Amino acid sequence: MINIAKPIISNEEIEAVTEVLKSGMLAQGPKVAEFQEKFAKYSESKHAIATSSGTTALHTAIVAAGIEAGDEVITTPFTFAATSNSILYSNAKPVYADINPETFNLNPEKIEEKITDKTKAIIPVHLYGQPADMDPILEIAEKHDLKVIEDAAQAHGAIYKGKKIGSLGDFGCFSFYPTKNMTTGEGGMVTTNDDDLAEKAGMVRAHGESKRYEQSLLGYNYRMTDIAASIGLVQLKHIDEFNKKRNENAKYLSEGLSDVNGITTPKIDDDVTHVFHQYTIRVSKDRDAFKQYLTDNEIGTGVHYPIVLYKQPYYQNIGLTGDCPEAELAASQVISLPVHPSLTTSELDTIIETVKKGSEELL
Repeated sequence: MINIAKPIISNEEIEAVTEVLKSGMLAQGPKVAEFQEKFAKYSESKHAIATSSGTTALHTAIVAAGIEAGDEVITTPFTFAATSNSILYSNAKPVYADINPETFNLNPEKIEEKITDKTKAIIPVHLYGQPADMDPILEIAEKHDLKVIEDAAQAHGAIYKGKKIGSLGDFGCFSFYPTKNMTTGEGGMVTTNDDDLAEKAGMVRAHGESKRYEQSLLGYNYRMTDIAASIGLVQLKHIDEFNKKRNENAKYLSEGLSDVNGITTPKIDDDVTHVFHQYTIRVSKDRDAFKQYLTDNEIGTGVHYPIVLYKQPYYQNIGLTGDCPEAELAASQVISLPVHPSLTTSELDTIIETVKKGSEELL
């Protein structure tokens, strides 16, 4: 089986973890501080606040941005549930705008029609590792005095018009889950260039403490451990190398699949650097049968994502709605193929030939 994802863990990470274990400092400590400093520099941000997951990074940013019960946040319905769940944790309401059908990212042209007097923020998701179109999003936010929180969980190292993702909005939020472009096992990071927002995010992350045992606001235990940070420090040294290989693999796949009937390969926007967390194609019909065909032929796949968020059972139960036809169509057509850095040329050729054969039989 050619796996859809494969975390790269070497002896360097193992030795780093062992060093921390031997030190006795297992919780948040000097390794977290070092990881924050180096990730801030990497992401071209003034501050970085490490958290226990990408989801807690998002919630930390939402709380620090002052989003409260009854507020509305405009976001995409075509992504993982963590984005909207983080809004709901603050008793705010996700409001869904449709996507650009070519990039799968939030369509800026669909945002303003969703703005009300309750709207407080926009959360674009840099889906699959491709930056959302940030300039018009930032312009809309400035016009309406809204915060922008970048969901960069899949976009470590991605670049938009010369600027690193995570440095453009009021906050950037990253995930270090094992399948991401870099990992700490579990973990997340909040980035910002605003001193006050950074201070507040740090307090939200650690029980609302402004200093030891002095609580200034309602916070949470969202801290990262030094164990996780030690892995992250090693991974961060190699992230550009990992991303370069992902891009090479994606280019190879797109060239091999360029003329395949019933397949649409990923479109990369101008002036961006895509980091291909996922290599996601569209199939013209019967996506689920095509997925099963690939599985039967030992090609790992994923469907990211099969249900738009406002059609999730829980979201429907609490009254969330949406009207995003492009997102709904994408949810019925997308399928992700392996693109991770560990793939060999032989495996890439196998993926291409298997997809070609499947398209002849099913599409």
